[in-house]
Amino acid sequence: MNISGNTIFLPGGTSGIGLGLAQRFAAAGNTVIVGGRRRELLDQITRDNPGIEGVYIDTADAQSIVDVSAEVQRRWPATNVLIAMAGIMRPENLHSADFLAAAEATVTTNLLGPLRLIAAFGSFLAGQQDAAIMTVSSGLAFTPLAHTPTYNATKAAIHSFTEILRLQLADTSVQVIELVPPAVQTELQGSASATNPHAMPLDAFLTEVMGLLESQPEAHEILVENVKPLRFAAVNGTYDQVVGMLAASR
Repeated sequence: MNISGNTIFLPGGTSGIGLGLAQRFAAAGNTVIVGGRRRELLDQITRDNPGIEGVYIDTADAQSIVDVSAEVQRRWPATNVLIAMAGIMRPENLHSADFLAAAEATVTTNLLGPLRLIAAFGSFLAGQQDAAIMTVSSGLAFTPLAHTPTYNATKAAIHSFTEILRLQLADTSVQVIELVPPAVQTELQGSASATNPHAMPLDAFLTEVMGLLESQPEAHEILVENVKPLRFAAVNGTYDQVVGMLAASR
């Protein structure tokens, strides 16, 4: 993926990693269309960041994805990169059936959302000369966190799906990239997670990601150093140790 000269659609870009990437990509010379559910944030982002456009989209709503994807393709026909960013992370206690509502919402947003976006954009992007789809999994796809079981599972599914997507799209112009974040200081789990001392500062994460994209334009996975202990725990023989460490950090 080229680091500049793209037109990027980034649903889930109104906060955290998504917004940070949108700003970094815009600064690198890309046209960026941010999608999100909070209209006031979209208005603020487009006002404060010249060069970033905003569209309302609810990635938990199948029809919203269909409608807004068509709108983006119509209004920005040069769109050649999709970054399926939107996600939620909720704790679940599996001792009780009460976990099910959080689990269903997580599957809808974290798994069905990206799949629906890819379905809506796949053929369109295959018609572009230089295109890319970036999925967003997590280090927890490889080494799970005890109190977020469905989050871990959806991210593991995204990893597996991305691997097969890459194989099936090998005969097209679409590059498939998986971004694998570690814990990053954002409000994904509420305000406390934004200052979690065990998480990577957002600016440091973004800087490393952009550097990897620039230095490894053909990369399949974008792995910052902080995520490698999770990504390769099974390979390194440290899986049980790292799972225990994550569980104790709760």
